[in-house]
Amino acid sequence: MTPATRAEQLSANLATVRARIRAAALQAGRGPDDVALVVVTKFFPASDVRLLAGLGVTEVGENRHQEAAAKALECADLGLRWHFIGGLQTNQAAAVARYADVVASVDRPALLGRLARGAEESGRVVEVLLQVSLDPPGADHRAGVAVEDLPALAAAVAEHDALALRGLMAVAPLGEDPEPAFARLARVRHSFLQEHPGADVLSAGMSGDLEAAIAHGATHVRVGSAVLGSRPGVK
Repeated sequence: MTPATRAEQLSANLATVRARIRAAALQAGRGPDDVALVVVTKFFPASDVRLLAGLGVTEVGENRHQEAAAKALECADLGLRWHFIGGLQTNQAAAVARYADVVASVDRPALLGRLARGAEESGRVVEVLLQVSLDPPGADHRAGVAVEDLPALAAAVAEHDALALRGLMAVAPLGEDPEPAFARLARVRHSFLQEHPGADVLSAGMSGDLEAAIAHGATHVRVGSAVLGSRPGVK
């Protein structure tokens, strides 16, 4: 596929996703610009990131540290905001904080000291989202802090000047209707905002469930396949 053809494909996909976001926001009684799009470029080349930037994308999400670090370096001239959204290994946290503007997958206190160290060494402040588990107790769940442990984790973030608590992130449980899961998340967020009114970001919703997330207050949606297409094989 030529770069021009790929750009046309991405442009068409972006238009469709942006229309979905706009319609969902209006349906929820929200402004059409209330929801930001983070395009997840996992497994796709830096050339796609450049094309996306040319199409107005400003926020990019990545799941894997080595891939993210390489793309952030290669695309450093584009002025993008990089969101690290994957499960984060403690021994990689400092390195991630050197290029990620937002770390959206903070789910345990052990990450915080290393994230802060990486941010301090780079002379920057890294925005942090706390990943909340929406799975029922005892489930074989995705990453995320249990709701009852959220206050302590938020308090621990405040101990580090190089980290800024910006809000919450969540992923709908596998095999569950996302609507009730995001309704639970909205209740968690309501309580969270009572204590942290400035931490008003809610990153939730992906290609298949962004409408449900927006209906329940998502301020950012993380979309990969609906923009970029089916993922290429893992190398």
